[in-house]
Amino acid sequence: MDTKIKVPHALKARVMLWTDVSYHDMEEIDKLQSIPDLESALCSVLGVDLPEPKRGALLELYVQTVLFCREHSYKKEQTSALLSIIKSIHEANIETPLLNIEQCLKYCKELLLCHSVRRPPFSINLFSSTEANCILEYIHSSYMRHYKLYKYIFTPQVKLDLSLTYSGMAEHGTVEVSSVPADVENAMEKEAEAVPKNEGSSETQETSITEQEEATSGSTSELKALIEREVREQMMHMSEQLDHRMKEMSLQHQLDPSQPNHKAKK
Repeated sequence: MDTKIKVPHALKARVMLWTDVSYHDMEEIDKLQSIPDLESALCSVLGVDLPEPKRGALLELYVQTVLFCREHSYKKEQTSALLSIIKSIHEANIETPLLNIEQCLKYCKELLLCHSVRRPPFSINLFSSTEANCILEYIHSSYMRHYKLYKYIFTPQVKLDLSLTYSGMAEHGTVEVSSVPADVENAMEKEAEAVPKNEGSSETQETSITEQEEATSGSTSELKALIEREVREQMMHMSEQLDHRMKEMSLQHQLDPSQPNHKAKK
């Protein structure tokens, strides 16, 4: 499996008239009235070949878009273009598990501009300014409002595996002692003079050096624990900031009573 994560980037908008849904497809879709029939047709036309719950969530999004277009009496070419716009925004969202809502919002606005201003071949005036504003509100209420939910369903979960490397330290958390401090060396010399020249003298020196290494190793472990704790706190702080940003956008939407709420009538 590919473990590379795509970094969020700016997307270039383009005209999407008859890109995914042809005129013949729209004629067939316009004849259908029941939700199951619409789901079956859109599944075939837009190539939705996904397991549940991805399939159900995506088809619900497309069906609601068709019902929105019917409610506002949009033409076949307008419905086809809007389905492609919704499809492109969704694909932009799920191409990375990282936060890219700002790029998606900008991409959405640029797509609407490409279909609201006559400037061939870069854009066409398929939607009026009033229709474009209405569509923007619909996309915000139907998709962007549930941006994190779609990302959670359609993108793999990513876990951060953090590894720290400490400069100047040996592998496996050990420390090489290149020299003995002067006070320790003096103490060792005095002990050597006081102890007779026998095997016990070398054992005393080895014990002193071992105690010094253990003390140094203990300091190293404390330093590692301190650094890891600081890194975890910074990561938690960043995560809280991102969640707070998403809550602000959701609250702003809830406080705006002018946004429509479209539900399918089954």
